[in-house]
Amino acid sequence: MRTDALTTTEDRTLAWDGCLNVRDLGGLPTASGRPTARGAIARADNLDRLTREGWGALLDHGVRTVVDLRNAEEYKPLLPLPEGVELVRVPLDELAGPAWWRTHGRLDGTPLAFRPYLEHCPHAAAALVTAIADARPGGLVVHCGAGRDRTGLAALLLLALAGVDRAAIAEDYLLSGPNIRPLYGMLGLPDPYRRIDAVLAEAGTTAEAALEATLEGLDPTGYLLAAGVTPARIAAARSRLLPGA
Repeated sequence: MRTDALTTTEDRTLAWDGCLNVRDLGGLPTASGRPTARGAIARADNLDRLTREGWGALLDHGVRTVVDLRNAEEYKPLLPLPEGVELVRVPLDELAGPAWWRTHGRLDGTPLAFRPYLEHCPHAAAALVTAIADARPGGLVVHCGAGRDRTGLAALLLLALAGVDRAAIAEDYLLSGPNIRPLYGMLGLPDPYRRIDAVLAEAGTTAEAALEATLEGLDPTGYLLAAGVTPARIAAARSRLLPGA
């Protein structure tokens, strides 16, 4: 059920100079009736492009831990990491392994990849949640290159763990498309959405339906326990978005 806790996109959008796709995961409606906490976890695109002003905005937002979901070779920052900010790597693509890429790689870049990733790579989900549970006090940002798919999967799992309304989880994922689409033109790259739309059409589905299928029957707590995450760490990760839960 939607409530006033579901803020507008503008309320959650963060202006970090150098990035195009940053927003706070706070203010979303949950099954408990309490909205997710503001300033706890943000999601972003490539932080390597942050200017000095952008890093200042990140610090002002309270971020003290950066969880980078990219492979190490993708890390090419323009500026050094500010003092007081810790970088933690959870390389989701690398952790998937060659077998996953051979079987499901063509789905990469679409939400159709999410369910098979969760099914075949629980160790990667466990590494992500463990990193968030063990992060230092303060705000945290999770990011990848575009802030859409690796970050989208991470946000989906974390928001599901907090009991966020499914429609709100899907809506949050879909916000990234319009934000990052201009990036490809800026970088002189082909627009990937033609391929993404073709993959979804071939599967006879939509991004919204694929996200719903991922969330259908997903028990995040049971899933993470089976993946080897301790109850204490699951509770710690959840409490970042739902303090006191």
